[in-house]
Amino acid sequence: MSKRISLTRYLVEQQRVDGLIPGQLRLLLEVVARACKRISFEVNKGALGDAMGSAGSENVQGEVQKKLDIIANEVLIEANEWGGHLAAMASEEMEGIYIVPNRYPQGEYLLMFDPLDGSSNIDVNVSIGTIFSVLEKPQDHPGVTEADFLQQGAKQVAAGYCIYGPQTTLVLTVGDGVAMFTLDREQGSFILIEENVKIPEDTKEFSINMSNMRHWDPSIKRYIDECLQGEEGPRGKNFNMRWIASMVADVHRILCRGGIFMYPWDKREPNKPGKLRLMYEANPMGWLMEQAGGAASNGHQRILEVQPTQLHERVSVIMGSKNEVERVARYYTEVDSNKA
Repeated sequence: MSKRISLTRYLVEQQRVDGLIPGQLRLLLEVVARACKRISFEVNKGALGDAMGSAGSENVQGEVQKKLDIIANEVLIEANEWGGHLAAMASEEMEGIYIVPNRYPQGEYLLMFDPLDGSSNIDVNVSIGTIFSVLEKPQDHPGVTEADFLQQGAKQVAAGYCIYGPQTTLVLTVGDGVAMFTLDREQGSFILIEENVKIPEDTKEFSINMSNMRHWDPSIKRYIDECLQGEEGPRGKNFNMRWIASMVADVHRILCRGGIFMYPWDKREPNKPGKLRLMYEANPMGWLMEQAGGAASNGHQRILEVQPTQLHERVSVIMGSKNEVERVARYYTEVDSNKA
């Protein structure tokens, strides 16, 4: 790019020039970015910072926590609780909501986050990241409750993630497309590297955990079977498979070059609609996909239209290149029609 534009300048222009975000949201996003910068430093230290390995505890999901899971969660809370922009926070690592303490001013926004997505990859030095989502607090009552967070993803006012890889890259939308920023460690700030990110509508690449194939439903099996048949099959082209087991890393690849990411319902836990969390993962990533020209579905409806009923609700996820997502959704529709 001809000129180096910092995240702060970008957000100021979104507020002052384009009128897309209010000042309090701009300040909130700057605080989230600073927290991500701090997490990036902790991740980069690795074993040198005594941050590797298991913490010996489980989160509300029943998953074993890594030390960095806890560190990242604490960094995000401590950075955001005192600024006066938030009413409350919710995290994948905490059972209930975290209400901003009375000693601090209370703002009008709600922040949700997965503090360290893909943490099973920490110890093998594979890219991981932080996912975040911002909602407006309903103004029809004082205080804040868990029910205030149960809003459809379509009501998000900001969403993004920070990926900690060879570069630390922040990806953000405030409803006016997707922008990417890379952390300049010498300057100490995020610098804009791409605006108006667009995902190709078609792709030759899919991302799914193939070891679960025997548990998939017919719609997912059909789609993958057709991809695997290559040029001789109904798709008429060869596909590659990529699977990192870190949603942030898999989604980032798709935003950069196209593809489809799938973590669908399967038969192992038939009573659960999916594996990934609607509020902390699917909604923010789904909005980023849509803002970049892609699509996000649970197979039956647009993810951003799913009405959450609980804080840690799970959902089936199919997102990425628009035509591929729509093809999978069509296969679900055909199966449902045959059942009727």
